[in-house]
Amino acid sequence: MKKSKRPSGASSSAAARQPELTFFVDRSLGGKVVAQALRQQGEKVIVHDDVFPQDAFDEVWLTQAGAEGWIVLSKDRRIRYRANEHAALKAAKVRAFVLTGGNMPGEAMAQAFIEALPRMKELAATRTPPFLATVSAGGRIALLW
Repeated sequence: MKKSKRPSGASSSAAARQPELTFFVDRSLGGKVVAQALRQQGEKVIVHDDVFPQDAFDEVWLTQAGAEGWIVLSKDRRIRYRANEHAALKAAKVRAFVLTGGNMPGEAMAQAFIEALPRMKELAATRTPPFLATVSAGGRIALLW
């Protein structure tokens, strides 16, 4: 029997080539509003407190996030300045996006991440980890490293 040289529809579709992304919502963002907004956009989301104790050290969950390939969302702007967390981000090859909007209500934080979602997904798919980027209140992204 002769084999077809034409690729199957499944192997040539864009969806087949894109790995499924999982967003990890850090406890600093709360456990409901941001996660629910992302899920409504069809995204797979893991919330910090569903996997880790509330008081888990950042280095612990950052290490697992990197090992699992989760995309970290946070509003802890100081994460890049603390030596142990900075080292954990890099060592675990974490892809992280940090909201810079300060004290925003949950709905505003969710909206910022939704606005940034296409660019976050593009960076996550094309940039080799580790990387750290900021997300502004308006959803603009700035790559820090």
